[in-house]
Amino acid sequence: MIQRHKLSIATSGRSLNEITNDIAKLITACDIETGICNIFIKHTSASLIVCENADPDVLVDLENYAQRLVQDGDSHFIHTCEGADDMAAHIRSVLTQTSISIPFENRELDIGIWQGIFLWEHRIKAHKREVVVTIYG
Repeated sequence: MIQRHKLSIATSGRSLNEITNDIAKLITACDIETGICNIFIKHTSASLIVCENADPDVLVDLENYAQRLVQDGDSHFIHTCEGADDMAAHIRSVLTQTSISIPFENRELDIGIWQGIFLWEHRIKAHKREVVVTIYG
């Protein structure tokens, strides 16, 4: 059995946005007891990650590291049609993930106690992001 859902996530600009509860609600409400949940973001300047969700300093450190690793407005970038953060956002997306799969059992995500699912917005301005959630079981 397969169930498919779409989520629209509004971001406030460059940030990590936890979507664990949004995904968990879909799993709880589905007709599938045990299986795999695939989460896919339909964008090239935002990504998905599984990360610690207990200490917010982890998210701050991740963003700070990403900013040092891939700097906005790098003079080597050719693709800048949407601003200084344009190519940097694409690179960040490629270095992370656009799709993740999470197992579930008894209609509950089978993730670690400190793990959360995050949509990582790589653009400076706010965006509305579309996420496709496919539940297999």
